[in-house]
Amino acid sequence: MTMSILCVIPVRGGSKGVPGKNARIVAGKPLVVWSIEQALAAGLDVLVSTDDAELAAIARAAGADVPFLRPAALAQDATPTEPVIVHAIRHRAAQGRRPDTVVLLQATSPVRLPGTIARAVRQFSETGVDSLVGVVAQTPFFWHPPAAGEAAGGGGATAEYDPTARPRRQDLQLDDYFYKETGSIYVTRTELYEQQNNRIGGKVGLFVMDETESVDIDTLMDLRIAEQVLTELATRQGENS
Repeated sequence: MTMSILCVIPVRGGSKGVPGKNARIVAGKPLVVWSIEQALAAGLDVLVSTDDAELAAIARAAGADVPFLRPAALAQDATPTEPVIVHAIRHRAAQGRRPDTVVLLQATSPVRLPGTIARAVRQFSETGVDSLVGVVAQTPFFWHPPAAGEAAGGGGATAEYDPTARPRRQDLQLDDYFYKETGSIYVTRTELYEQQNNRIGGKVGLFVMDETESVDIDTLMDLRIAEQVLTELATRQGENS
């Protein structure tokens, strides 16, 4: 049986870190357009949830469905993402098109290699997990500071690895790595949103992404990094086509 998949890309007009970032031109396109085009290339039903008329027009021009302007109550600085996704699911359900699965893409993570989204959907389907989290591998060289009140008593920082037998990076095994959420992509069974109001739950799978796909735009520096990476990828793809 074929999965019914809804891809939701939530974008607000306001942003404190980088004003108007979702509409900003990054490597030749408005930021939100990168995620829209990647999702459409994967053959997904793409819904953009926004409170902003300019972003809605940009999204429609890029080929996304923007069937509503998000209510102000769901577009505050402190609004979590999950209620926004539930709102989109309910809209589709009211149309008689309730999806089985939701792909959440964050527009602020615009770097995704060709085929990444399709690969995530395929892994989700083949592994039978309830939710799939986009991650990048991290070496285990992490440290914890002393617990509160311990520093004065002689307690020191602790490592996630054995400093007396520090492994060489090239000798690390898969089980030695930690995995950091990119925030870029989540694939989730619809009922998790409906019943638990959460994008992650049940049996969780890790979708390992390339390190270049971990760019998350919160600052102007992040924006410059994303622009450089996207430009380099576009140049590389042009050379290979």
